[in-house]
Amino acid sequence: QVNVVESGGGLVQAGGSLRLSCAASGRTLRRYNMGWFRQAPGKEREFVAAINWKGGNTPCADSVKGRFTISRDNAKNTVYLQMNSLKPEDTAVYYCAADYRDGPITLVSLYRYWGQGTQVTVSS
Repeated sequence: QVNVVESGGGLVQAGGSLRLSCAASGRTLRRYNMGWFRQAPGKEREFVAAINWKGGNTPCADSVKGRFTISRDNAKNTVYLQMNSLKPEDTAVYYCAADYRDGPITLVSLYRYWGQGTQVTVSS
């Protein structure tokens, strides 16, 4: 079983940037599909971005396209989410998720291993 821990959240003004990190322990992430999801108060958890274990497939939600970028560094056992041009509507708790199973990497239901989340707050 892999354990993942998010970091890098915080308070930022609209238009600013943050980089979230998802560090793994217990297993190497090399063969894991990885996803970032977010959940705002009173809303369902939603897909943000994902990267397959080979690194060649990196879908992202339409709402963040062109602003957010997911990447992975297998040598550091870490996945990143670079968030630029942040908007108040990006405010949420951001979760990292991992799983080695095949399937649609944009779906919450694919992932069995989740971090505790990191809060991102964007002020207007």
